[in-house]
Amino acid sequence: MSALTFTLKASLQQRVDLSPLTPDNLAGKNPADIAVTLLVSGREKLRADNLFDISGDDASDIVFNNANGKLDFIGSQMKTGKITVNGGAGSYLGLQMRGGHIVLNGNADAFAASEMANGLIEIKGSTGDFLAAALPGNRKGMKGGMVLISGNVGERAGDQMRRGIILIEGNAGGYLASRMLAGTIGVLGSVGDYVGYGMRRGTLLLTKEPKLHATLQDCGTHTLPFLSLMFKSFRNLPSKFASINQNRVQRYAGDIANDGKGEILVFK
Repeated sequence: MSALTFTLKASLQQRVDLSPLTPDNLAGKNPADIAVTLLVSGREKLRADNLFDISGDDASDIVFNNANGKLDFIGSQMKTGKITVNGGAGSYLGLQMRGGHIVLNGNADAFAASEMANGLIEIKGSTGDFLAAALPGNRKGMKGGMVLISGNVGERAGDQMRRGIILIEGNAGGYLASRMLAGTIGVLGSVGDYVGYGMRRGTLLLTKEPKLHATLQDCGTHTLPFLSLMFKSFRNLPSKFASINQNRVQRYAGDIANDGKGEILVFK
């Protein structure tokens, strides 16, 4: 069996909802059924074979080739299998993902990993705003799983995050971990203004001193043995975090205007 491969035929005029094309939805379907799967694009519904050249037969391993930023909802609510995206991805990559593995060889737009509960997402590029955040009007962001980012992320990454791990090798925009309730976010690059704004609990791992707002409290320099155990668990990850082994940090607590049990740890 070979990976079920969707190769985009031409550039798109409208955004396309790819949420029907997941390993869960396509399991057990024959090639003819997959070809006539309807995809919403603007006010139209288009057959999958109108947009893609389709080959392969293993629906547990899906590949999108020639992908671009107009392909939204890739891997939405997926529970099993693997999706590989070669090119760009639109908004809502891995929305409400429950399991499985997504690899994006390119950049993603806003709300990647939004409300994710389990699984692994690797983005070998950058993402837009609201990475792993709650959808507008909702109060629960990322609830589990792991997200690895090779590039930069936009603003409000981890907004209302409740559980899980996000490791960012590049820079993060403003309001990182805003209203965060639990979980771990690591950033190797710089972070924008108002980091940890409204944060209740959770841990931020930073390599560069952030610009602190008034309601973050300096708790001094500490040696934290639990960090050695955490970084040991990262050893086999395809990330630069796999080579870190430090437990001496400058600790800040906050947001003290919102319970104040979160922590920002800056490596010394």
